[in-house]
Amino acid sequence: MKKEKLVIIPTYNEKENILDMVHAVMNLEGDFQLLVIDDNSPDGTALIVTKLQNVYPDRLHLLQRSGKLGLGTAYIEGFKYAIEKGYQYIFEMDADFSHNPEDLVKLYNACATDGNDMAIGSRYITGVNVVNWPMGRVLMSFFASKYVQFITGLPIKDTTAGFKCYAIDVLKAMDLDKIKFIGYAFQIEMKFTAWKLGFKIVEVPIIFTDRTKGTSKMSRGIFKEAVLGVLYMKIRSLFKTFKPANQT
Repeated sequence: MKKEKLVIIPTYNEKENILDMVHAVMNLEGDFQLLVIDDNSPDGTALIVTKLQNVYPDRLHLLQRSGKLGLGTAYIEGFKYAIEKGYQYIFEMDADFSHNPEDLVKLYNACATDGNDMAIGSRYITGVNVVNWPMGRVLMSFFASKYVQFITGLPIKDTTAGFKCYAIDVLKAMDLDKIKFIGYAFQIEMKFTAWKLGFKIVEVPIIFTDRTKGTSKMSRGIFKEAVLGVLYMKIRSLFKTFKPANQT
């Protein structure tokens, strides 16, 4: 089977969602493949995925890690896996259905058909498209993106979005071992790095719906990392020359 599209989903205690999510991705047109990276979920998430591999033996993949090691490190492992296996388009996505699996097709088309290097599923490109979040969290997320734009100059409205498609050249151009952040600041750092490397980035409007099953992984520590990390990232960039890691 052609290895073109790989969706990466990190999991920790997502047994309520993972079965339905796997089926949803597998049922999309276009032969999407799925890599679940599980951080030793005590609720048995990985066991559910293992059983589903019997149903989708060539399209569903699983990496099991020793513990809760952070969102960013999970994605970095997934990116390295995608590069090694030769995929062309790599997607980041949550397991909790806050991202609609059907929107994966829109992100893919934005890159493969429209010629962009990165497509971001954006909550804020056409207003505020968020469902079931309390107003306080909506405002925090919206103004966090405004803060990131102000500090970094990123021409992106949803700077903290975690629903994305990368063309493989973007990931190959980054020195993935030098991506510093492991929480939600990781999402900002990846966009900032791609932008500084000169890749073409587009925001695709989506509707973000808060999870109805399972528990959110957001914490004060994650938010603090994002706020302070953006300042650190900007200051560090002033003393750094951005060039592709694969440039000879």
